[in-house]
Amino acid sequence: MKNEYDFSKAKKNPYVKKLKKQLTIRLDKDTIEYFKNLGEDKDISYQTLINLYLRDCAQNHKKLQLNWSARKAQSPLIKKGHKLN
Repeated sequence: MKNEYDFSKAKKNPYVKKLKKQLTIRLDKDTIEYFKNLGEDKDISYQTLINLYLRDCAQNHKKLQLNWSARKAQSPLIKKGHKLN
C-alpha cells in the first residue's frame, strides 16, 4: 500500500445519484414476512425486494386505491366523539 495517493486525475462517481439512502420505516409483521418468504423463493434479500417493488410503483406512477370504511380508518388512539382537524 502506498503512503500517498494522487487523486488529481480522479473522476466523480457517476452513480452517486443512484446511491441508496438509509431510513427507518415501520412495516407490519405480516408484510415483512411476505417479502422475506418471497425473497427466500427468489434468493434475493427482502429489503431489495421491497425497494424493487416501491421503485416500480414510483416509476410507473402507480396510485394507491384505498376503500376504507369510516370505522376502519379511525385510529384506536382517537377517543370516540373527537373529530380530526
